[in-house]
Amino acid sequence: MEKETVPGGSGSAMLQSKEEEEPKMTDGKKKMKVMVAIDESAESFNALKWALDNLYGIVGFTPEAGGGGGILTIVHVQEPFQRFVLPALSTSSAFYATSSMVESVRKSQEENSAALLSRALQMCKDKMVKAESLVLEGDPKDMICQSAEQMHIDLLVVGSRGLGKIKRAFLGSVSDYCAHHAVCPIIIVKPPKEQHE
Repeated sequence: MEKETVPGGSGSAMLQSKEEEEPKMTDGKKKMKVMVAIDESAESFNALKWALDNLYGIVGFTPEAGGGGGILTIVHVQEPFQRFVLPALSTSSAFYATSSMVESVRKSQEENSAALLSRALQMCKDKMVKAESLVLEGDPKDMICQSAEQMHIDLLVVGSRGLGKIKRAFLGSVSDYCAHHAVCPIIIVKPPKEQHE
């Protein structure tokens, strides 16, 4: 279980990985590298649950079945804090955050990330799946795709919020972006029907 924070600013930083080598072989089979992206949403945890139930629960994939298991990486991307804020209903100039305010926001982000990853890792532990965690900083869409490419991920799993066409056009969709830009196969897990309605 390894937690690494890589600053990204606008998402241009390179992911620093301690192990660049290919996963070790078990019985002549390469271990599959799976990445699940999580955030505060229930949909992202639904995607993790789906991966644990459907990928790690199948015959031939678990270490007990001789499939060698697989490497599960849970990634969370923090958006960088902007030091200036433009007041919404004012024509005055921008407000510049003080150092203490920036430090307070960063500490809050770190606590939030730690809580999310702790919850995700506990889900993995409950299913007896070994996982590593990674915290990145930058635009989630870009950083997820970049890290998946740089880590040579075999399968990316993301949750879908089920946004309609209009909301997706204005807000953008991480899952939609990843579907078009990730270099590996991707599974987009839709919310359960009762949650979606």
